Amino acid sequence: MTTAPTGTGITAEALRQRLQDRLAPSRLEVLDESAAHLGHAGQDGTGAGTHFRVRIASPLFAGRPQVACHRLVYDALRDFIDRDHGVHALAIESAQT
Repeated sequence: MTTAPTGTGITAEALRQRLQDRLAPSRLEVLDESAAHLGHAGQDGTGAGTHFRVRIASPLFAGRPQVACHRLVYDALRDFIDRDHGVHALAIESAQT
């Protein structure tokens, strides 16, 4: 898990903490996959802070379709996504608990 500052200033730990605070997950993993996307659109050349994968299970997902669960994740991370040079790509793997 990346915790050092990146070109975007966004870390996997910052995303993890936000999701922990907002969605109270029973399972949570946040991976910074930016290095695998060097040279691709949205990459800032640092290899960190632009492309993330979130694996999450939350009781808040109970009874909701997958798209609604993903919307909760996007809403929780909105300010990381909307900022200039923010999160470019977010892969979400969600499950109900």
